[in-house]
Amino acid sequence: MIYGRLLFITFILSISFSPLQAQDKDNVLHRLLKGNDSLFKAVLDRPIDHKVQIIYTKIDRDKRNKPSFTTYTYNLDDSLYFYPASTVKLPASILALEKLNRLHIKGLNKYTTMITDSAWERQTRVLYDSTSENKLPSIAHYIKKILLVSDNDAHNRLFEFMGQKYFNDELWKKGFIKTKMYTRLAVGFSREQNKHTNPVTFMDGDKVIYRQEAQYNETDMKNEIYRLKQGKGRLDSRDSLIMEPMDFTYNNYYPLSEQHELIKRLMFPEAFPKEKRYQITDDDYSFLYKYMSMLPRESKYPAYTDTTEFYDAYVKYFVFGDSKGKLDGKVRVFNKVGLSYGYLIDNAYICDFDNNVEFILSAYIHTNSDDIFNDNKYEYDQIGFPFLANLGRVVYKYELARERKYKPDLRRFKFDYTK
Repeated sequence: MIYGRLLFITFILSISFSPLQAQDKDNVLHRLLKGNDSLFKAVLDRPIDHKVQIIYTKIDRDKRNKPSFTTYTYNLDDSLYFYPASTVKLPASILALEKLNRLHIKGLNKYTTMITDSAWERQTRVLYDSTSENKLPSIAHYIKKILLVSDNDAHNRLFEFMGQKYFNDELWKKGFIKTKMYTRLAVGFSREQNKHTNPVTFMDGDKVIYRQEAQYNETDMKNEIYRLKQGKGRLDSRDSLIMEPMDFTYNNYYPLSEQHELIKRLMFPEAFPKEKRYQITDDDYSFLYKYMSMLPRESKYPAYTDTTEFYDAYVKYFVFGDSKGKLDGKVRVFNKVGLSYGYLIDNAYICDFDNNVEFILSAYIHTNSDDIFNDNKYEYDQIGFPFLANLGRVVYKYELARERKYKPDLRRFKFDYTK
């Protein structure tokens, strides 16, 4: 572990940095990218291929620890479509907790057993969960699996609990008006099948606490922005090559600006007016923070003992995404990533407790050189992971060097991961 820490520090110190970049006269993010051409130029010089967008927010505290934000962007354009993949699971987790709290039913909380039934074609039931401590499914356990390893089925169960209409309506009410959540993930449901969601029942032993009937969204939605048809070909469900673009008109859309805003509100609710805050409890906030930042091997239920598959940086693309070694946990990443169709996305609050460093970073990159979708031939390891890891390290080094009038008090983001 000591050797790994030394390698990380050596890499950070090797990144180009100059006093001019700390003066904030212009866009700091642009300066950092330009000042590290050897790391970024090959990707950024191919904007049509890689479609990179980045948002970086500096955080400064006053003497009362109140945060203020300064945000810089690179190539940000919400009118251009990208597939958000698993990043949609963080708003699903937040809004599922919100819905539980709004129901305000005695005995109903995130730990209450949730049984999922079926009532429409291709829907499936869930009666137990072998990975939970009591072998029963719950909202809390689904959220753990989402945040620890980005479990698709766990997300789908939250989608079904909320229903397609509720999920979208609540996001739009909060100002995330560009976002559209159409689908479950990785099950290939049709538009009509995704509009139908399963009945669910919350139980305490044999006692029914709350029953929700099957739901149907009668509202028709579709994406109406640029770049919805992508690539020159795609593989269908039978692995047959079809030489026509992939059409994302009815796929989830979650633009980077709204991803960044969502995580900023999540990490700093006190900085926003009440109408923009999530209606979740202090315990819910701590629960989300803990599992957003926990490493897979630190979890007992669910347990991820295969560290070859679920290595420490499995869902930590910034700073650590190109490494499969063991992390020491001194830099914690509170985040949600996405990976699909050649797109890699991360949006994260990153903090270093030893050096009192904190910042928010969101970015995506596309890696699909053959321009064929669904063939699983993407340059994640060669281009995507190194790019996001280097981006995180460059911003981290800048944050290490810049002066702060007041050191942040980061105690509410510290957790004992052994409990």
